[in-house]
Formats: sequence, C-alpha cells, structure tokens
Amino acid sequence: MALTLFELAGDQGRRFSPFSWRTLMALRHKGLDAERVAVKFTNKDVIAFSGQDRVPVLGDGDTTVSDSWAIADYLEQTHPQTPSLFSGTVGRGGAKFINAWTDLQLHPRISRLIVRDVYDSVHPDDKAHFKETREARYGASFDSLHETRDQHLGAMREVLAPVRVALEDQPFLCGESAAYADYIVFGAFQWARCASPYALLEGHDPVHAWRERMLDVFGGFARAAPGYPV
Repeated sequence: MALTLFELAGDQGRRFSPFSWRTLMALRHKGLDAERVAVKFTNKDVIAFSGQDRVPVLGDGDTTVSDSWAIADYLEQTHPQTPSLFSGTVGRGGAKFINAWTDLQLHPRISRLIVRDVYDSVHPDDKAHFKETREARYGASFDSLHETRDQHLGAMREVLAPVRVALEDQPFLCGESAAYADYIVFGAFQWARCASPYALLEGHDPVHAWRERMLDVFGGFARAAPGYPV
C-alpha cells in the first residue's frame, strides 16, 4: 500500500517543518517512499481527515497516523524487516528522551533566532496568520526579535553541550550510523537551514561536523532540499 506524507509547505518549495524532517529521514532509513503532499498553515482542511490540525500526517491505506513520534513508532512496528529506527526498547527509550529534550530545550532557542526568517519563507497566503500568532507567542515583534537575536545565540549553542559530549568518540548520536535520535535533533537544524541564512553553528563545532554528515546520508537527500548554505 502506498504511503502519503502530509507536510508543511512554505514559499518556493521550501519544506521546513522540523517534525516533518524527522519523518522524512525515518522513511529513508526504512527504505520507504511516500507521496509528499504540501499543507499550508492556513489550509489545514487538507488534513481534517486526521482528526487534528498538525503535520506531519502519514496515510497508509485506511490507517492515518499523526505526530512525528507516533509515526516513527508506526513505521517501526509495521516494517520490522527494514532497518530499525531504535534498535530495541532501550534505544527507543533513549530516543524518547532526545525527543522531549529537543522539543523543550532546543526548539524554543532556535525558534527565537530564526522566526523572522521563517516568516519570510512561509507561503504568502500564510504570512498574516504566522505573524499574528508568533508575535503573540513571543510578546514581541519580529523586528525586535531579529535585532536582538545575537544576544541569544550563545544560549542556543550552550544547550548543545550534551550533543557535543555524545559526539566526542562517535560520528552520530546513535553510534557508528545515524538512527532516529539523530533525525530528531537534525530536524531542528534542517528547519533552520531551509528557512534562514543565519549561521547557528560555528565551523569548528563538532555539532556542525555532525550536521554535515547528516546532510550527506541517504545520498545527500537533505542537502538537496531548498535552503541556505549555512
């Protein structure tokens, strides 16, 4: 049965949702193809069938799965013959921690740095909605967030300390090869790379080298996505 992935779409073909990138990388890890369907912020009727209004949404015949973590679990359960995303229950438990850490610690720090650039990258139909909701969330204008972002860059880099420690003696967070924990963290940086020219990482940072390796897995699939060379 053919798979269909509904994912957030920006302007000029940009697909910058960090959660969709987790799923896109998981699909390639599993060797699975999915038809990709663009969903705008203001056109969530496209995914009304899923009973909620967030992407990504995976369609698999009569089965619908929403939320990137639930999708990863679903792919692991329904395609056990393909490479594992977690390598067992212990690996799944570790990846779930990384999932929570990324959502609660890394995403908010990156979002503050790139939100004005994301606004520039969203579909024209979505700009008014995005500006109203995100400025309300931060209690500040995009211009003020943009002007002060250098002051908050250090805090984002500092929160990556555990990632650097994990990469001291292995090329990927999951060891010698990438797996779902890598895709979770990578999704955050691919979000930024697809939407913003702002350099989040210094060239000598081990996280930068890891991100470059992640861009090259699966034949450079992520590197080929429309984005910025940062």
